[in-house]
Amino acid sequence: MRYASAMIRPFLAFLALFLALPAAARDILFVGNSFTFGAGSPVREWRPDSVTDLNREGIGGVPALFRAFAEQAGLDWQVHLETAPGTDLAYHYDRRRTVIDRRWDVVILQGYSTLDAERPGDPTRHADAARKLTDLFRRRNPRVQVQLVSTWSRADLIYRPGSRWSGKPITAMADDLAEGNRVALRRAPAIRGAIPVGRAWNRAITSGLADANPYDGIDPGRIGLWADDRYHGSTAGYYLEALTIFGRVTGHDVRRLGPGERAAAELKLTPAAAKALQRVAWATLRADR
Repeated sequence: MRYASAMIRPFLAFLALFLALPAAARDILFVGNSFTFGAGSPVREWRPDSVTDLNREGIGGVPALFRAFAEQAGLDWQVHLETAPGTDLAYHYDRRRTVIDRRWDVVILQGYSTLDAERPGDPTRHADAARKLTDLFRRRNPRVQVQLVSTWSRADLIYRPGSRWSGKPITAMADDLAEGNRVALRRAPAIRGAIPVGRAWNRAITSGLADANPYDGIDPGRIGLWADDRYHGSTAGYYLEALTIFGRVTGHDVRRLGPGERAAAELKLTPAAAKALQRVAWATLRADR
């Protein structure tokens, strides 16, 4: 009995060491636009050295936030990005596919903020480009996990006249964009799913954490999710986006990052705001499973 115990102890020690090792490195590519690289916020230029910008423009953005979360969670992700302002997915397929045509484990696709610049809300062009890009990546790696990002309501298109969303509830546009991604998923079953970033923004607003209308100022005690143009995200808005993407891709409970999370501190988000945004991202993903 004593001999068996002596034999088991080294095995248990090895097992504990093995389980403590980080997961094998994985490659993730972010393809998108200003909503991906963090326009209107310090996020754009935050820690560009932690990621690989395939366009060599020195961008950190949401991909750099993803990398920071991964490091703190003990996960080894090699993060790459290919972005261009004001573009949809068709642009990346037509003009940048030679840059992104590589083997990837995970690809995050972020389309134009209205799906189609000329026909806002129409998912046809968006869905077709998502399918073409997915086919491109699958030729390199049949097991690649491609996910679409469903983005947020633009306050400028809700509160100002002339938009198909003018006068609607602030949550309406994000819901429409999510529906557009559902169309894309039906047309390209190989796409793994859609990440509910817009729904996370909606939850932050309807729960009272975030302000609903930046045109009348930010209510005391609430967080502003939009940048000054009421179009792009603020630091808090991009932080919530990155949390939602990270939680969906990795399965990590983002609440475990905690109020002392490093990126939030460096970007001047308060510990209370970081904790609250983590909880919103977690709750959104839990409801969206």
